[in-house]
Amino acid sequence: MRLLDGEARGPRGERDGSSPRPRAALLIVLAGFQVFAAEPVNGAPTLPQDPRDTSPDEANAVTLPEVVIEKPGKVVHDKMTTFDKSRDSFLLPPLGATSSNLDRQAINSLPQGSDTPIDSLLLHLPGVSSDSATSNVSYHVRNEYANVQYRINGIQLPDGLSGFGQILEAGFVGDLRLLDGALPAQYGLRTAGVIDITAKSEYPPSGRVAIYGGTFWSVSPSVEYGGQEATMEYFVTGRYFRSDEGLNNAMPTFYPLHDQTEQWKAFGYLSVLLGESSRLTYLAGLSLSQFQIPNVIGEAPLGDFGDPAYNSANLNENQYENYAFNILALQTKGAQLDTQLSLFARYAMVHFVPDIYGDLVFNNVASNVTRKSFLVGIQFDGAYRLSDAHTLRAGFGIAPEDTQVGNLSTVLPLDASGAPLPIPTPVDDYTVKLGWSIGGYVQDEWRVASNFTMNFGLRVDQMYQFVAASQVSPRVALLWEPFPRTTLHAGYARYFTPPMQAEATPTNLALFKNTTLQPAINAQSPVQPERSRFFDIGIDSRPFPGLRMSASAYYKLAANLLDDGQFGQAVVLTQLNYAQGYSEGTEFSLSYQTGGLRAYGNISLNVTRAKRVASNQYLFDPQEFAYLATNYHVTDDAQTLTASAGASYSWSSFLFSADCIYGSGLPSGFGNTQHVPAYAVINTAAARDIDVWQNKRPLTVRLNVVNMLDTTYLLRSGTGIGQFAPQYGPRRGFFLGISQSL
Repeated sequence: MRLLDGEARGPRGERDGSSPRPRAALLIVLAGFQVFAAEPVNGAPTLPQDPRDTSPDEANAVTLPEVVIEKPGKVVHDKMTTFDKSRDSFLLPPLGATSSNLDRQAINSLPQGSDTPIDSLLLHLPGVSSDSATSNVSYHVRNEYANVQYRINGIQLPDGLSGFGQILEAGFVGDLRLLDGALPAQYGLRTAGVIDITAKSEYPPSGRVAIYGGTFWSVSPSVEYGGQEATMEYFVTGRYFRSDEGLNNAMPTFYPLHDQTEQWKAFGYLSVLLGESSRLTYLAGLSLSQFQIPNVIGEAPLGDFGDPAYNSANLNENQYENYAFNILALQTKGAQLDTQLSLFARYAMVHFVPDIYGDLVFNNVASNVTRKSFLVGIQFDGAYRLSDAHTLRAGFGIAPEDTQVGNLSTVLPLDASGAPLPIPTPVDDYTVKLGWSIGGYVQDEWRVASNFTMNFGLRVDQMYQFVAASQVSPRVALLWEPFPRTTLHAGYARYFTPPMQAEATPTNLALFKNTTLQPAINAQSPVQPERSRFFDIGIDSRPFPGLRMSASAYYKLAANLLDDGQFGQAVVLTQLNYAQGYSEGTEFSLSYQTGGLRAYGNISLNVTRAKRVASNQYLFDPQEFAYLATNYHVTDDAQTLTASAGASYSWSSFLFSADCIYGSGLPSGFGNTQHVPAYAVINTAAARDIDVWQNKRPLTVRLNVVNMLDTTYLLRSGTGIGQFAPQYGPRRGFFLGISQSL
């Protein structure tokens, strides 16, 4: 270290006019200051390599080792990341499953960025198809009805209820993986797909405030912030959203009629390190939503009640949805043993409020439907490294659920000839049920060779709902890496899928005898769990950095295949079984990233068919029921061809992005023997970071065009099985987003 203080010195480095001072003393003082400040003094120049080129002072200079002191937040962040990696790769690895993911950078590169709804995020992954917002979820994985589970930081999020509100939003997602195919034994109950989310973490502490809005008088302010402090990591986000197009338009017009929505969402988590080998995590989420039900102009009254010239544009139906969850999890990490124990609670409510007078005019019935569900539970997962060749895993889950389902229907009585009488009569059908879901698993990951792994698992599930049932389910997966960065997988899984308790609640048909809600088929077998065998094979290759290619093929054979639909004017879903069903398909995916360029493409082919209604037979009319008894039909969620593609380019402070979603059309008509026309929707965006405040925290401006070509496309015709009204996709919209990094 060379000492320079800006004063004149004598030949030996002494100040002129003063007595010599020991150089060593100054070195000790400055070295102490250097260590305290954790910064090099005067840039801490290194010793010259050739002493002939140095001055006497330089030749005698002493070089002290640089001391690096990590900031506490960085230490906490790195330790939390280690726990995340251990959970994903050792405690809960998706051995044998097909995996597709969107990281934070990929999400930000989409046309809507962090303002992209979760269901729209998933449409950019292979095997995911779009549906109307009046479905349980507005997407399907491999054409399954709603058989999807969410996990946040490895913890399964308890099932909700059917409805429109997306409980989660993209603002808190750090990484999102879609797992499907032959899942390992730790994944039970909902098995068509696992949405595995790792919550966003911020280092150094940071966040953003944003507002996004545009066409249809849409506006959505949001805020998020996260960081590390002492031994903890935290992240919180909140969003408000309102729009004049909350649900899919029931008409092909540009602006929907009576379709406003308001939604409030919040999410937060806090993780605390409890020493080097354990951490405690708390997660909480809240979603409050309200929707107007879109109207159709020109509907004709039935003529049995009220004004025969009543205008259908004046109908006023509404739906309200609330959802809240809390999760507390303890994760431990050791040399050989990892565990995670979580406790959770969830409340969900869906309330459809009819327009009593108007619904009686057009439907001869007005149903006020309320579904409430409160669930608590415990989940445990453990992994033990028995040897270099064997890793044992085991776990269990227990969840009691209390549901309250009410259907206060205003109906018209029938006279002796079966004609409706214009006398509104309320009928209250109310059911309370405490059900249980219990499951456990064991499995062994056997590394046979450095490039070949076998995973054997056994899962046991027991349900007590309106029926009691159980199943022992073997799982087998083989993984082979014949070449570096190329993996082939093959798997078999036995699945056991219980119905959603609130959607499988039986109806007291006797209450509606001799009314306009009396069914034509007076039969109601209870909804059973679906039992299936699933086969999957695939390949994933990364031949060189930035390029990923994958393909998979699968076949599913099911007994008591679960399906659901909207039967009646109340916009809630009811489940049923088909005695037999099968699903077969293939998927192809390609992605490439280099520098500022990202591009991807997915294509999926699927056929899903079923026959013979085996439960809730009263939901069908006699002609269609008879047809389904002897004929395989395409299930109402099955789309034959689904594709998505997109690209983005980041240059300097600019981002340009575009994507396209294609669908060959969902089934329609009698017995789902037809389908709606195919469609393709293109979305684009341009964004720029602007250094307004000169503090390296930019202001980002994003212009987004949804459905750039203004394609008019039909998602549901309202004529297929379990469809009550048509739904059209959104027309062209212009949206502006402004966000400020904090």
